[in-house]
Amino acid sequence: MGGKTLPWAAAMFSIVATETSVLTFISVPGLAYQKNWLFLQLAMGYILGRILVTVVLLPGYFSQGVTSIYEVLGEKFGTEIQKIASAVFLVTRILADGVRFLATAVIVQVITGWSLSAAVIIIGVITLMYSLLGGIRAVIWVDGFQFLLYLAGGLISIYFLLSFIELPITGIYESLSSQGKLTLFQFEGNVFEEPFMFFSALTGGVFLSFASHGADYMMVQRVLATRDLDSARKAMIGSGFFVFLQFSIFLLIGSLIYIYFGGMDIEKDREFPTFIIQHLPAGIKGILLAGVLSAAMSTLSSSINSLASSTVTDWLKGSATVKTSQLISLAWGVVLIVIALLFDESDTAIVVIGLQIASFTYGGLLGLFILSRLRRSFHVTSLIVGLLASLLIVFYLKHAGLAWTWYVCISVIVNMVITTISDILIKGFKAL
Repeated sequence: MGGKTLPWAAAMFSIVATETSVLTFISVPGLAYQKNWLFLQLAMGYILGRILVTVVLLPGYFSQGVTSIYEVLGEKFGTEIQKIASAVFLVTRILADGVRFLATAVIVQVITGWSLSAAVIIIGVITLMYSLLGGIRAVIWVDGFQFLLYLAGGLISIYFLLSFIELPITGIYESLSSQGKLTLFQFEGNVFEEPFMFFSALTGGVFLSFASHGADYMMVQRVLATRDLDSARKAMIGSGFFVFLQFSIFLLIGSLIYIYFGGMDIEKDREFPTFIIQHLPAGIKGILLAGVLSAAMSTLSSSINSLASSTVTDWLKGSATVKTSQLISLAWGVVLIVIALLFDESDTAIVVIGLQIASFTYGGLLGLFILSRLRRSFHVTSLIVGLLASLLIVFYLKHAGLAWTWYVCISVIVNMVITTISDILIKGFKAL
């Protein structure tokens, strides 16, 4: 918990750094280069989702004085549900972050020329060192510096792009606007099939952020280390606005690269790396490489720390010594490194599953936390049935072709409905 003395601003920057992987650093400019700015609709939903977290979930976490948020479920529904929720979190983080780490190493390999295994090991070992030495305080403070570093890298890129492009700012705007590259809202189309229809993107952003920042311990852990509820609320809501700003900056980079390259065909997600490698001077390349590594390490360090903290609190009942906790952190770090080493970049299906895994589990976890806020008590079996139903429905929705922005919203509803129906049937059967 870092002594619960960390400033809310440090926690806020840590949240943004944690949710920003190298994939965000690289892919967001690619979205603007290949298409437009519709992605910002999702970021608008992120702000609303975090406001919901501060209203619905954070007060309970602080009033109960929990270390792990899954303790809330344990106090309401029993330790079995606490461990199940923690296990879902652990599996989600291992798969999502282990494979995201692999994808990160691929990008670092492209920029540095290192081998894939060397990129994985170098990033992993250095991140493990400061995570083990300083715990959550080191992770949060370093995250904050890393966020400022890669944001500075983005602003420097904009400066050089504007100096390279032989057009005034008004000319750049008119050129991009006339080609539809600055389109921000989409109100036409099938709302259930197109993820960036306005209502679909906004809803998806709200529920994805509500779940990721309210039911995922890796995110919530940052605000639990602040002094009080007010500080936590400032950090949580402020992070939403900074994410919006960050996405705007990197979308602008993608649009400017499109003008500078004359709209030439470039392999997806290679737009920004191509510009960095081929068009920036040596010293600036170093700053941008530092930004890429910062985006990678901030996510990895937070994952290691939260995995260890959940293990100690939810499975060992908080009885582990600092040394034991460090060994657990080391073990989780090794697991993440091994996952990244086991697969290579040709394992596309594994990468896709890893990056999408959170969409499958977030709805179920968020549903449990919303149910915990109700006065009604639920049988353990009904909660497990509801959780399983929420996981399975996402597989069906994906197969049916529904836009991914609806996954979390629908799985939350399914979880709550199935749990309630199951509970009524179980209690009715017992009454007979």
